[in-house]
Amino acid sequence: MGCIFKALRIVYGDYTLGVHGEGFDYIFSYSQGGLESIMKNGYEWLYRCPKPTFWRALTDNDRGSSFHIKSGSWLAADMFIGCTNVEVITDGVSQGKPCAPDNNRYGGDVPADNVVVKFEYKTVTTPATTVEVIYDVNSEGRITVKVSYKGVKGLPQLPVFGLRFIMPTLADKYMYEGLSGETYPDRMAGATHGVYEVDDLSLTPYLVPQECGMRMETDWVEITRHTSLNNSRKDNSKQVLKIEKADKPFAFSCLPYTASEIENAMHHEELPPARRTVLCVYGAVRGVGGIDSWGSDVEADYHISAEEDITYSFVIS
Repeated sequence: MGCIFKALRIVYGDYTLGVHGEGFDYIFSYSQGGLESIMKNGYEWLYRCPKPTFWRALTDNDRGSSFHIKSGSWLAADMFIGCTNVEVITDGVSQGKPCAPDNNRYGGDVPADNVVVKFEYKTVTTPATTVEVIYDVNSEGRITVKVSYKGVKGLPQLPVFGLRFIMPTLADKYMYEGLSGETYPDRMAGATHGVYEVDDLSLTPYLVPQECGMRMETDWVEITRHTSLNNSRKDNSKQVLKIEKADKPFAFSCLPYTASEIENAMHHEELPPARRTVLCVYGAVRGVGGIDSWGSDVEADYHISAEEDITYSFVIS
């Protein structure tokens, strides 16, 4: 009787779940509430756990229409969000939340063909709502990520909805297939579909730092880095992480700053040194308007209702 080969090795830690395979190592943290580490061929891609993001930096049009007054609670939700539940499923069987001391029943490495880790988050808004992020890891190390927002009546319009990845060092460049240039739901008419490379991650030089860099209708994006926070690393060759659509195109931005860092700067010299890569993968994006900057709102077709459910997915490959 031949042996049954399982492609993944699962390590049940006290407060983490390790998923290991040929050329990749992932760590999911119960205490931090998310995917804590993506190691590809020994190279680290995460500085912080990916978390749901609800805020994009204000534009002059947003300020003129007082959007930040109406929807400012989403900035707090973007900065502070709690993980309320974790579930691990291996080969279709739920393991619950196998942290200490329950993890002792698993022993050492446990073989599996598929691992699903679900994280549920609760917002600090009033009323509160929930976001579920599901990571589905197959035997080849591909991670299908499904992000679901639960709409709740009484919540103000959303600026964006997505998942924010913070990488340890600044990217060299990114390449993507999607629409040309900076695009938003109400700023796509002049764009053309193609493959584009961007080697300058700096903000658009508006007089006041504000929202910029959005890319709509994206099929895939590749982030290229060569630097690392690991001083013992001898190989400085370029490394690439690819994110691609699962069923429908997504939007993304790739900048050196979070939305809150941009929000805190009135002038470009007030921004912190560019030392991280902030990649946000969005399932919904509000328009930027532009009818005028002294009161007109974004047209209704380009609003995001927080009272309706939003679900989207993508693949980390």
